[in-house]
Amino acid sequence: MREKFENTGNKDTRSGFGAGLLEAGRKNPEIVALCADLTGSLKMDAFAAEFPQRFIQCGIAEANMIGTAAGLAVTGKVPYVGSFAGFVTGRVYDQVRQTVAYSDTNVKICASHAGITLGEDGATHQIMEDIGLMRMLPNLTVINPCDYNQTKAAAIAIADLHGPVYLRFGRPSVPNFTPADQKFEIGKAVKLIEGSDVTIFATGHLVWEAITAAGLLEKEGISAEVINIHTIKPLDTKAVIESVARTGAAVTAEEHLIAGGMGELISGLLARELPSPLEFVAVDDLFGQSGDPAELMKLYKLDAQHIVLAAKKAISRK
Repeated sequence: MREKFENTGNKDTRSGFGAGLLEAGRKNPEIVALCADLTGSLKMDAFAAEFPQRFIQCGIAEANMIGTAAGLAVTGKVPYVGSFAGFVTGRVYDQVRQTVAYSDTNVKICASHAGITLGEDGATHQIMEDIGLMRMLPNLTVINPCDYNQTKAAAIAIADLHGPVYLRFGRPSVPNFTPADQKFEIGKAVKLIEGSDVTIFATGHLVWEAITAAGLLEKEGISAEVINIHTIKPLDTKAVIESVARTGAAVTAEEHLIAGGMGELISGLLARELPSPLEFVAVDDLFGQSGDPAELMKLYKLDAQHIVLAAKKAISRK
């Protein structure tokens, strides 16, 4: 019998970040926040109101914001920089590479509106290659939590990790089902459902879809293990290997391109350590388009039904 998960109400993960930033700021007076003219969208307004002397509105100047944050980190501050994922990765990749990753500065890059669920804003804003860009950089930790509670916990936890972090979250309201009092362990995958026939590794918004898929598979007599890979780098390799060694097949599910994503990372690990059937649920070499977020998830085959199909295909290849 699979675990039962209660959705306590749909909430957007960017609000989880805002709540976590405020709580972290109350605990650590060295935390400062910088934003690129998107304070409301990033839900950083509560921090700005409570700590106006520790908040810097950088305006539409993301490259300058990254450089400023790196300078603050050198002085001992813990800067959280906030913008849309497309703007704070692709637009400023050189600054992130040189002044944050290469210099190993203690900057927390906090990115909202990631993935296809940005919806109506369309392809120019729907970055789906950001995880690949960030995980390729040495020294950078990459985190992609699944709901409001986990995003809040992650935003608090990264303050205690010395070094650069990329924290990814989104705009749409999604099921909030993880514990409110959880301890977020960076680099430690979370097994949500134990299974024996196939493992579903999911991250971000796709975790709830994976849970839903496991329920659908159970009705057909298929036992699916579901593991939440909230930290993509460093990957919990032990959890991946142990699970696939038991189930013999796997699916990866993410709101990202196949290229550079979590799936490719896990496939590389399995190729080296434990060759096994693996199927990808991700966007295959396409840009996004304007539309309703839920409809786009179905159009780009990022829903529970397509995870079910991928799981059956992976099992058939054993």
